[in-house]
Amino acid sequence: MAVASLGRRPVTAAREQALRHAPAPGRAGGTVFGLPPDTRVSPEWAAWANGVAVRDLDFHDTYLAADYSHPGDNIPPILAVAQHLGLGGRDLVRGVATGYEIQVALVAGICLHAHRIDHIAHLGPSAAAGIGTLLDLPTETVYQAVQQALHTTTTTRQSRKGTISSWKAYAPAFAGKTAVEAVDRAMRGEGAPSPAYEGEDGFIAHLLDGPDARYVVSLPAAGEPRRAILDTYTKEHSAEYQSQALIDLARRLGPRVGDLSRVRSIVIHTSHHTHHVIGSGAGDPEKYDPTATRETLDHSVPYIFAVALQDGDWHHERSYTPERAARPDTVALWQKISTVEDGEWTRRYHSTDPKEKAFGGRVVVEFDDGATLTDEIAVADAHPLGARPFGRAEYIAKFRRLAEGVIPTAEQDRFLDTAIRLPDLTPDELAGLTLTPSPPLTPGGTEGIF
Repeated sequence: MAVASLGRRPVTAAREQALRHAPAPGRAGGTVFGLPPDTRVSPEWAAWANGVAVRDLDFHDTYLAADYSHPGDNIPPILAVAQHLGLGGRDLVRGVATGYEIQVALVAGICLHAHRIDHIAHLGPSAAAGIGTLLDLPTETVYQAVQQALHTTTTTRQSRKGTISSWKAYAPAFAGKTAVEAVDRAMRGEGAPSPAYEGEDGFIAHLLDGPDARYVVSLPAAGEPRRAILDTYTKEHSAEYQSQALIDLARRLGPRVGDLSRVRSIVIHTSHHTHHVIGSGAGDPEKYDPTATRETLDHSVPYIFAVALQDGDWHHERSYTPERAARPDTVALWQKISTVEDGEWTRRYHSTDPKEKAFGGRVVVEFDDGATLTDEIAVADAHPLGARPFGRAEYIAKFRRLAEGVIPTAEQDRFLDTAIRLPDLTPDELAGLTLTPSPPLTPGGTEGIF
């Protein structure tokens, strides 16, 4: 995902900020995606730059339950610390597995959205825990780091409401950077607000369901395998996950609908989360604005469904251009699309049965003569239970598609060979988990404080 975003403005700005922060004397530093492996920066700033690159196109893995998450956001901070301290591939795998395990457990057990808290409040603690596993730190040290990360990454969901800016990509990178700093403080013997979750003035008492609330966050016992990473879902399309299945349905419906000028209305019956987060239930007029930011359009299922219906496809760049969003026929169709909450789709969204859990909906198309066309989809085609589940070949094809025109084929081959051998990589080889475009990236030309 990061390779296709390397030239985008938010990623360029984050990279240039990182380049102002050299690693401490005697430390290796972390690599920065898009720059040669011998270009190193302090690990918290590598986590920052790489986290923005990973998140910018909203094109990496997702886990949805009581709340939302993109567990791949754990990888940049854990990788940066591993490179900085000269650790190997096996250590990195252990750290990433813990990051995924903690994030999935928190997302399954604690709903932040109901309290308008952004989901990075789960990411800071999970990344801190992953770094703790990477470094094999004492439990008490990790505990303090997790609490510090929670305390400092609890923010409101306004980053994903109204006019959505590039902070949507920066927010997870901020959580990763904060996690690195929290672990560093804890390793030096410094504590955190404690107990951060259960305290009298803590997270649960004043920001969640109140002092009498009880949450269950289920984790594997000592010695049990960490399998949460297997519960996450890939994205075939560069858009918010709850639109993935609906993009596939729109592509399927296009030929059946035919002349789109005959469409009077399209109503998407879907889950509470989809209706209120990316649908018309959000109450955001920006979701119907042709001049909206890319980040806002990414969270507008009426826009996404209109374009996918017209084009029979979805592209991480072409589908979001200002020209594409402003096309008169697209705007006309877009304004006819709305969402409604359907109790059955909400129930399936929250189901714990993998065969029943669903993130799709039922679509009713009404034509100008009163005729209707109805179809539905439960999961995206790329989902493990979908029409075309992703396997290794599809993941590699996705990487190749995103790297095309940015990364030379030989460099793509080298990276894939390195990534596939991850558990066996030596500390020196861990530097190979970056990619260098050709021609080299050029500075963005902006100036700040650093």
